[in-house]
Amino acid sequence: MTPMSPWQSRIYAQVASTLESGRLGHAQLFCGPAQLGKRDVAIRLARRVLCETPNGIEPCNACRSCRLLDAGTHPDYRFVSFIPNREGTKVRTEIVIDQMRELSSQLALTPQYGRAQVAIVDPADAINTSAANALLKTLEEPVPGRYLWLVSAHPARLPATIRSRCQRIEFRLPPVDEARAWLLAQGHSAKDVDEALLAARGHPGLADDWLRSGGLELRRRVAADLQKLARAEASPQEIAQQWGSDEHAGLRLSHAADLAVEKARGLTDPHAARSLATWFDKANRSRDLLRTTVRADLVLMELLTAWRAASRAGQEIRDR
Repeated sequence: MTPMSPWQSRIYAQVASTLESGRLGHAQLFCGPAQLGKRDVAIRLARRVLCETPNGIEPCNACRSCRLLDAGTHPDYRFVSFIPNREGTKVRTEIVIDQMRELSSQLALTPQYGRAQVAIVDPADAINTSAANALLKTLEEPVPGRYLWLVSAHPARLPATIRSRCQRIEFRLPPVDEARAWLLAQGHSAKDVDEALLAARGHPGLADDWLRSGGLELRRRVAADLQKLARAEASPQEIAQQWGSDEHAGLRLSHAADLAVEKARGLTDPHAARSLATWFDKANRSRDLLRTTVRADLVLMELLTAWRAASRAGQEIRDR
């Protein structure tokens, strides 16, 4: 198994100890910011529940049950997420009622290995209304030895009736020093770690993702492009063409919105700060539009033209 981060280990130890003492409820909601390892903790806990010869709070990783989990063939374990549509042409963007009905039927059966059954739903906030109603019936009629764990970065999107029937397992951002030490242990340079962690507002999982995938370098280029626009060294058309040329347009807009917030924090003029706040909202709306059928180049062109106008207005204020 992949080694867990310190914050994952703390949460795992807490929940596994609750399991050992017999106080772990049948339904858990693993919630908190994305990319903090909620799913990994839930899967490791499932290994512990199903393990035939556990070593305290840890699974043995050698018994028949652990080997079946490694092979993805354990009959008492289910992982529910997005599946292809009926035509098999693309992956669904929501979890549907048929999946919940099948899961409910499975959890009603006797465990094949006699220990327990574990089901993990991730991301639980993608469950549609009909599926949520089917899931609620399962939560309302718990069966001993059956565990249903929901994983969500957006728990507020789940119906209150579902949230109220789950014990919450909260993931929070770790202390900055711990996050920095963990990132350094992943092999990243100290300079890049400090920059990425600052940009990610202390989120180690997000910073690690940017450092591995080139997201930090993309953020640097976005910052440079916005500066070029503000100094009239490039036109909105040129930048829009660059930003829309690959699959990273949405991430570029996310970085651009964050950079607008950073810039607004350093301003003393309230009008300029409000202009950047307005542009921040516009950038987030534009990111949503990119997921539709509208032309990306037109969306980006309008947004970048607005950035240039806001930058010019801010400069005029500073020059007075």
